Amino acid sequence: MKRNVLLALPMVLASAAAFAQIPLPPGASPQATQDPGYQALIATCKTPPPPAPARGGGPAPGPGRAGAPPAPTAFPPPPAEYTVTAIPGVIAAGRKWTKVWETDGNNADGILADKDGNMLIAQNHNSAVVKLDQSGKVTTVYSNTHTGGALAMNKKGELFMVQRGLRSNVSQMAPTRRILADTLPNGDPLDCLGGVINDLTADSRGGVYFTMGGLFYADAKGTVTSYGTNLRTNGVMLSPDEKTLYVTNGNTVAAFDVQADGSLKNQRQFVELPSGGGDGLSVDAQGRLYVTAGPALHVVAPDGKLLGSIPAPYGLITAAFGGPDKKTMYAVVSLIDPNRLQHAYVYSIPMLAQGYKDRAK
Repeated sequence: MKRNVLLALPMVLASAAAFAQIPLPPGASPQATQDPGYQALIATCKTPPPPAPARGGGPAPGPGRAGAPPAPTAFPPPPAEYTVTAIPGVIAAGRKWTKVWETDGNNADGILADKDGNMLIAQNHNSAVVKLDQSGKVTTVYSNTHTGGALAMNKKGELFMVQRGLRSNVSQMAPTRRILADTLPNGDPLDCLGGVINDLTADSRGGVYFTMGGLFYADAKGTVTSYGTNLRTNGVMLSPDEKTLYVTNGNTVAAFDVQADGSLKNQRQFVELPSGGGDGLSVDAQGRLYVTAGPALHVVAPDGKLLGSIPAPYGLITAAFGGPDKKTMYAVVSLIDPNRLQHAYVYSIPMLAQGYKDRAK
């Protein structure tokens, strides 16, 4: 269902917002809500953002929920014991996650593979995008990304990014670098939706679907339209054929039918997750959907049947296929130390399933 973004602004409930409540380390790039100029900008909104969700009560804070994740008493906390059971065509029994990279700060988000299978990783605090190659070498490929977060690449190879600093926007990074969308139809900045932009997925028309509490579409001209009702969004992903859009909605995933012009119809519940709120999404070449939710990666068939879950040693915030043959799953872990400082880790696990090769994620 299409909605007027000026009349129905959703409650912000996203992992990016949760981590924004952690104290900002010295020298780190601030998200919009951490910027000293945020309140002055919000005061100019023709339609002000909704109140922030109340803190306290309900599920424990964490990715996909309001409030900063609790700090552990020991750091790093010991990994959870887990056993991977076989999911036919997806993963063999006994596979293990391996840590392949770590860094300080909120500096691993929006992970996706380039054409060679190397992983591009957005770094909020560093306002950069780095490339992690198969040897473990890390190089900076984009800088000055305005607290850049999630990444998406369409079938034409156009790379897009959400930029979470004050006057948040959706930007194209390649082949040319430009702002795609930073205002609403009434002239308000995107910041007037409240919170921070969370995730995005790019279509072959040059448009981008993104989440910022609710679900939005910026077409190739940058016009922003809101879709859906009663959504608490986080991750968003197009099916390989771009006929279906998936978006996390609390402990469920919603699906929409994508029309020829990019508009959305037929909102419905696609699957209920067995544990916690969903966060990042990815798809494979067979159209299966992968959903990170707590210390697990849930695997869902194109018809909405839950095929199984791949447990992990820590909570996962996002995941993507990579490697030369796109048969390795990479996932991001974010942990908070006793000093309330964030640390990011990238883990990998070998798969039987293969990622969709005509799009980066």
